[in-house]
Amino acid sequence: MQERAVRTRQRVLRAAAELLGSQGRAGISTRAVSAAAGVQPPTLYRLFGDKDGLLDALAAYGFQRYLREKQALEQTDDPVADLRRSWDLHVEFGLSRPGFYVLMYGEGRYRGGIPEGLETIAILRRILARVAAAGRLRMSVERATQLVHAMGLGVVLSLIATPPSERDQNLPTAAREHALRMITTAGTVEEQNADVARRAAALREALCQGDITPMTSSERALLADWLDRLADGSPAARSTP
Repeated sequence: MQERAVRTRQRVLRAAAELLGSQGRAGISTRAVSAAAGVQPPTLYRLFGDKDGLLDALAAYGFQRYLREKQALEQTDDPVADLRRSWDLHVEFGLSRPGFYVLMYGEGRYRGGIPEGLETIAILRRILARVAAAGRLRMSVERATQLVHAMGLGVVLSLIATPPSERDQNLPTAAREHALRMITTAGTVEEQNADVARRAAALREALCQGDITPMTSSERALLADWLDRLADGSPAARSTP
C-alpha cells in the first residue's frame, strides 16, 4: 500500500512538473494536476495536505533535479573557474526551466526546510571556501556566498521577466565577472604579497610627505616601522640583493 502511494505521488509530481513547464505557475491547480495525473482531487489532499504542500513538494522535486546537475560538475584545481561553471549552470537551469526557478527561488522556497535546496547553497559555500583557501577571496566566505547567490538570483529572475527577444544575452556573463571582481583578488598568493608590499611602500612614502595631525610622533614612528616591515616582508623584497 505504501509503495503504491509512493508511485502515485511520483506520478502526480511528474504531471505537475509538465504543467509547470508548459503553462508556468498559473497552470498549477489541484484540478489541473489531478486531471493530468489521472487521480481524483482527494488523492492530492491525502498525499500533500493542500495546494501549498503540493507546491512545496514540486519545488523539492525541482531542487532534486538541479542538485543532480550541480553534483555532476567535476571539481578542478582552479576554484575560481569552478565558481564560473557553477554560476553558468545556475543561469542555464533557471532560463531553461523558468516555471521551476520562480517556484524554487522567486517564492523563497530555497530558504525553507527543503534539504536539496539548502544543499545547493552549501555547494556554493564550499566552492567559495576553496577560493578562500587558495588566498583569492577578499571577504568572508559567508559574505561572498550571500553576494554571489543574491546576484545570480537577481540576474536570472530579471531575465525570466524579460521577453526572450528583448534579453541581453551578455548580461549573465557580465554580472558573473562583476561578482568575481567584487569578491576575489587577482593573481597567486605570491603576487598578492608583492602587491601588499608595493602598497605599503607607497603609503610609507606618502606619509613622509605630509603631516598626520591626529597622530603623535611615537604613533607615526610605529606606523612607519610597520609599513617598512610590510614593504620588506614580501618574498620578492626578501630575495632582492
